[in-house]
Amino acid sequence: MKNVIKVGLLLCITTISSYAQQTTPAVSPSYSFTLADCINYAYEHQDTVRNARLDVKSAEYKVKETTGIGLPQINGSASFLDYVKIPTTLLPGDFFGQPGTFVPVKFGVKYQSNLGLDASQILFDGSYLVGLKASKTYKELSQRNVTRSLIEANVQVTKAYYQVLVSNEAVRLLDANIKQIKEQYDQTIAQNKQGFVEKIDVDRLSVQYNDLVTTRINTLRMLVLNLQMLKFQMGMPIDTELELKDKLEDIKLDESMAMAATTDTTAYQKRIEYSLYETQLKLNKLDLQRQKSQFLPKLSAIANYTSSYQNNGFSSLYSMQFPSSYIGLNLKVPIFTGFQRTNQVKQAQIAIQKTQNDMDNLKNGLNLQTNAARIGYVNGLQSLNNQKHNREVANEVLRVTRIKYQQGVGSSVEVTQAETSLVVADNNYIQGLYNALISKVDLDRAYGRLQ
Repeated sequence: MKNVIKVGLLLCITTISSYAQQTTPAVSPSYSFTLADCINYAYEHQDTVRNARLDVKSAEYKVKETTGIGLPQINGSASFLDYVKIPTTLLPGDFFGQPGTFVPVKFGVKYQSNLGLDASQILFDGSYLVGLKASKTYKELSQRNVTRSLIEANVQVTKAYYQVLVSNEAVRLLDANIKQIKEQYDQTIAQNKQGFVEKIDVDRLSVQYNDLVTTRINTLRMLVLNLQMLKFQMGMPIDTELELKDKLEDIKLDESMAMAATTDTTAYQKRIEYSLYETQLKLNKLDLQRQKSQFLPKLSAIANYTSSYQNNGFSSLYSMQFPSSYIGLNLKVPIFTGFQRTNQVKQAQIAIQKTQNDMDNLKNGLNLQTNAARIGYVNGLQSLNNQKHNREVANEVLRVTRIKYQQGVGSSVEVTQAETSLVVADNNYIQGLYNALISKVDLDRAYGRLQ
């Protein structure tokens, strides 16, 4: 009896333990990443990048498919015929002593079957040779598309990373302002109870304090959303725990980057967009060669082996074999096709001209983009430095205003105005910081520094 009870308890414990393991939610992985870590993670997990790499594999198979056209082509065939009515042929009656008439005679057997094997091998085909080159260039195009996807991922992740850092900085500044106003608010309440200040001063600070607290709550919500956006751009599940290791002070922002860019007049050649057009131009030129090769003859070797079976009885159909085979050459010489090939060549030439025009336009546009990015970066830095200075001045004004107020030579209105000015200066600084960081990413992209 005791053994039975022990076994029962053991089964209950095992069942409960198993159920607990099944119902315990899986713990999401957590990461602590630098910007470089986030970019590398996106290179491996972002769907756009992964699809671009799949396109490369597809292009590799396309090359093999095109190569296979030049290998021997072997096809088997089989047929089975049941002549429900055997074909009738009219023979002259002279053969049967009936001159001037025709005698119907049935030729053939009820059942026929053929087993065959055909083989061919290209000996010369200009379009095939050009197709081999084109398939390899197509693979090159897909590889460059991977590079473009990587650069896009780099830009998107970097901007999202900077947005989170800026949001963190905004929260830090709000916390500092809230702390200052809370101290001022508590001090004003105490002074009001002692009759040194009016109730309106307390109310004025209360409004400021509540506004800042509300702004902080909203900023925290946006911080969560920005962090989720970063994970989305990385291809990471948005419920994954992610901590950022880089700090704003680690990011180098100076005008030397923009000044160095002014001497670079070939930046457009480093852009993946221009490289893609170069590859497209190569494909168009190969297509022109292919169209011209259509004027050349095509030569191929052919071979055939066929085994025929005929009999009036189905069970003995394959008892007798009648084989036949041949080998030979097949030459196809184009003579006249209604000027189709000539017009196809002209269309290919026009496609090349259009691509060259697009490349000239792209070159001009990329040069404009580099100048705009350089000017935007310089303006962003100057604006950021100006906002930094304004923030320092606002802090100093607030400090002096508070001293004057405490000494009785200033008013609470002046303090409130100074605190409001500091909040505005902080907001402008945060916006200037974000604009400068984004302009840095745009500058690096415009000059082809993101590879």
